[in-house]
Amino acid sequence: MTDQELGMFGEQMAQRFLLKNGYTIRKTNYRYLKFEIDIIAEKNDQIVVVEVKTRQTAEIGEPWMAVTKKKQRQIILCADHYVQSGNLSQEVRFDIISIVHNQYRTKLEHIEDAFST
Repeated sequence: MTDQELGMFGEQMAQRFLLKNGYTIRKTNYRYLKFEIDIIAEKNDQIVVVEVKTRQTAEIGEPWMAVTKKKQRQIILCADHYVQSGNLSQEVRFDIISIVHNQYRTKLEHIEDAFST
């Protein structure tokens, strides 16, 4: 599986996970300038911005660890544009879905409110 195929697999898996857990998918691959949000969802009248990180191994660290402060700022900027352009008033939460997928296992971890620390 190429990196691009793995990324697409992870995003589809994340969408299924969110739908199964009561989220509504509002948008996928939302772009603003050169930035992108993987999934914009909604649950309990809250906008949930989801960054999906998929790797074949956690050998060098869990996938979520790749969401640096710089990446967080880019996602926040993109989310701000989405909220303002849609004139939305809901609270926004930033989550990460971290997936390790290989021939031996698939592990999905959903980290809610991941940018607050």
